[in-house]
Amino acid sequence: MSIWTPVTSGVPQGSVLGLVLFNVFISDIDCEIECTLNMSADDTKQSGAVDRPEGRDAIQRDRDKLERWACVNLMRFSKAKCKVLHLGRGNPRYQCRLGHEGIDSSPEEKDLGVLVGEKLDVTQQCVVTAPKANHILGCIPSSVGNTSREGILPLCPALVRPPRESCVQLWSPQHRTDLELLEWVRRRAQR
Repeated sequence: MSIWTPVTSGVPQGSVLGLVLFNVFISDIDCEIECTLNMSADDTKQSGAVDRPEGRDAIQRDRDKLERWACVNLMRFSKAKCKVLHLGRGNPRYQCRLGHEGIDSSPEEKDLGVLVGEKLDVTQQCVVTAPKANHILGCIPSSVGNTSREGILPLCPALVRPPRESCVQLWSPQHRTDLELLEWVRRRAQR
């Protein structure tokens, strides 16, 4: 059994109770918020339609409410990490602020491992993940003694598919089957 230790502030990292207390503490953060607010771990994402000035004003009002909530609860948002991602064609790209400071806009942001750009295309995500999968695929022939079908086939789903299919539910690319990967590895091993 652990010994008792006085805690002057916060919750010890790694405790089971920490997660529960944090969720209780922030449970009222979305009260009276009009726009969509997504939270995961210590990230908060606000989104809404800004097709008219009323939409822009609603998002800014919500951002002001979030800033007041943080002040009342003796917390703060890391303004240096706050970014605005303007999505869609014809987006008026209104200037946003958090408190009295403006928030920089960004052409793309990584969110839970997915690279999201303002055009919502998959190009940048593929540019990042394809080399990872190809590197692993290229290492298989030189690191495996048995280049037969039985030796290589289990390695493709275990090693190559995870980086290649990272976030596939989001962007659903046309990708090679495991048998096509196997043939590619075998041809490469014969060189």
